Amino acid sequence: MKANGFIEHTRKYPSPNSQVELHEITYWSEGVKVKGLLAEPIREGQYEGILYLRGGIQHVGMVRPARIAQLAGNGFVVFAPYYRGNRGGEGRDEFGGEDRFDAVNAVDVLKGNARIISERIHLFAFSRGGIMALWTAILRKDICSVVTWAGVSDIKATYAERQDLRKMMRRVIGGTPKNRAEAYDKRNALHRIEEINSPVLMIHGLLDEHVKVEQAYQLENALIEAEKSYETWYFPQYTHHIPPMVNAEIVRDLCDWMRKK
Repeated sequence: MKANGFIEHTRKYPSPNSQVELHEITYWSEGVKVKGLLAEPIREGQYEGILYLRGGIQHVGMVRPARIAQLAGNGFVVFAPYYRGNRGGEGRDEFGGEDRFDAVNAVDVLKGNARIISERIHLFAFSRGGIMALWTAILRKDICSVVTWAGVSDIKATYAERQDLRKMMRRVIGGTPKNRAEAYDKRNALHRIEEINSPVLMIHGLLDEHVKVEQAYQLENALIEAEKSYETWYFPQYTHHIPPMVNAEIVRDLCDWMRKK
């Protein structure tokens, strides 16, 4: 077994952006080999890093090359783990269980990149990735900022909100929040929010039916109680997915926000 964050294999990956180079990375995380996608600006220079934490599970919500190339095009080196059990990676995706360490250890993949300013690593999470980002910020003390966009903060709330996900969650987590309360509580980062030292930005559409805005409110309340630095960008007219032109504008704004932290 090799050290966490050790890169086992790298292969070039087709890029949708002529100014960004992509590579698929295989790295070690708690004894299993996990895969992810790395995006680097072609232009020479040193860059801050973004760990992009995807939503969904398995093929649903899989890392999109266009998304991380978009982030890299804003002047960052970006790494997006697929999480264990996906795209040929070893182990089993646990929807915020032990797979949280795939995000924690992916920080070291970024920090080992020669083009990264190693003390400038940010987290950017979407949907299910929100819970992964919170745990990463809790378990590491070298994160500059956290952005959670339509982010899950409470797995129990997700079970209640998403009838279409319940079968998957029962299978992956081993039951319901009622008969496997401990397994759901283990995934809940809200009770350890006081351990986050990074400023947090929450982005959420108030019409979101996939991850209801109440999950953002829960996180906001936990941050207030813990006297943590945070900011909210709530959009009353949008759902889980924001139109591409507005989305791109928000991405530029959040990249600027990160650089100031």
